[in-house]
Amino acid sequence: MYHRQILLAGALSLSVLLSSCGGGGAMYRGDAMHSGVISEGAPYELDSLAWKFAVPDKTYSSPTADGEHVYLGSNDGYMYVIDQHSGVPGWKIRTGSNVESTAAVADGVLYFGSWDKHIYAVTLDSRQIRWKFRVGGPVSSSPVVLDGRVYVGSEDGHVYALDADSGREIWRFNAGGAVYSSPAADDGYVYFGTLKGDLYAVNRHSGQEYWRFSTNHKIHSSPALDGDKVYFGSDDKHVYAVNIRTGQQLWRKKTAGQVLSSPAVFADKVIIGSKDGYIYAFDRENGARHWEFRTDGPVFAPAVVASGIVFIGSTDQHLYALEAERGTLLWKYRTEDKIYSGATVSGGRVFFNNVAGSLYAVQ
Repeated sequence: MYHRQILLAGALSLSVLLSSCGGGGAMYRGDAMHSGVISEGAPYELDSLAWKFAVPDKTYSSPTADGEHVYLGSNDGYMYVIDQHSGVPGWKIRTGSNVESTAAVADGVLYFGSWDKHIYAVTLDSRQIRWKFRVGGPVSSSPVVLDGRVYVGSEDGHVYALDADSGREIWRFNAGGAVYSSPAADDGYVYFGTLKGDLYAVNRHSGQEYWRFSTNHKIHSSPALDGDKVYFGSDDKHVYAVNIRTGQQLWRKKTAGQVLSSPAVFADKVIIGSKDGYIYAFDRENGARHWEFRTDGPVFAPAVVASGIVFIGSTDQHLYALEAERGTLLWKYRTEDKIYSGATVSGGRVFFNNVAGSLYAVQ
């Protein structure tokens, strides 16, 4: 995953954020369209640390919360299952390498990828591996589950559509470049970026290309949809809005750094971070800048919004809570290491982790 490349080269990546969606399930960035909006109550004021749990290795995966448990992958090769209320670890699933893919939970099954070149499905009740599917490269992309299918990308340059129940391959799409970006999906198509610099729309039923948009620079950012547009960032330092039907550019806005963060689409705004250390809110329709907020380090983490509050981490070791309307700082929480991954909100608490492997629950 690009996380690995940052540690080696000083930049970071892909964001994966799973957000609680109720009903015993959790979907990447709030829903299949990856809007980044979570329908949960969130703390307007910071009261206290509810609990903190440390895994024994670094974590670039983001937490998933389903109302009962928090799921977090680690570079020690395990996916951890932690009691959401107490922070007490319950059980864990071992893989053969780093787990930087963020998990999805649907119909009692946990889905995620590993650098051991497998995609896993684990039945939560039995805690047993239901199936695992081998691909040609490490999997850092986070799966999206929709209508009985799992869509996920791999470093092998393909995006896969698998049967959620059996793991049977339905189709694979050759994207021509490594896929760190996590797919977003709507009724007809799957959308994702590649390190070759292309954003694709692929028919999610047939696996056929619908359109392709090129930025000519790597895309680590995971796209967000609003029904009319696809929003994403690129290593060319721009944030893009593309027509969801035609693949034509609608607007493009420049920042002073690479945009590896993934956007949240809330009200009339697209909210996203940049390597320049700022968090931006652009107008969904025309890209006009509503506000910007400066942190003290590059922002690679994805944005998430709950109760009108933007939650986003920075490499300055803080999680920020900003008022979505004006970008005003409500509160911030300092950790002991950089934050590259995304937060999630469930049961009135905010869950987030840092590179050192510490998972926090604040309220």
